Amino acid sequence: MAADDTPTRSSSSEPGNAPRARTSVGAASGGDSPFRSFKPYEPADDEPYMGPAQLEHFRDILLKWRHQLMEEVDRTVNHMQDEAANFPDPADRATQEEEFSIELKTRDRERKLIKKIADTLERIDQEDYGYCDTCGVEIGLRRLEARPTASQCVDCKALAELREKQLHA
Repeated sequence: MAADDTPTRSSSSEPGNAPRARTSVGAASGGDSPFRSFKPYEPADDEPYMGPAQLEHFRDILLKWRHQLMEEVDRTVNHMQDEAANFPDPADRATQEEEFSIELKTRDRERKLIKKIADTLERIDQEDYGYCDTCGVEIGLRRLEARPTASQCVDCKALAELREKQLHA
């Protein structure tokens, strides 16, 4: 398999993980994920890597993703305000607190992801998007479609994950 066709497994320390199916409040709304609703980019034979059309394709994906995350934040705030109750039963209160805690942790991860999306959009504006921060090679269209905030090629990311695993083992 070519390097640009192989998405890496997510690292638990990387806040830019691609979104997964949600079971929280937002999932009930049935919103389409930008990762299911876009058409994969098919470059022309003579098209340069990360030309204007490709950059616009990824900008569109990132903007839709950021918009979806911001809607999730709004839904969480509304949900917590609507559902906040002072239950007389300690078990019910504990259940509600745990649910709120999980939602807030999820939103905190998404807040970090929104920052990473903003950084990635800035890289697109500077036309510095799509190349590995570590070795400078092309990251590849398919990897970027799988993880639009990727800043390393598959090989460098795999090495970084191995190093992290060795440090924390």
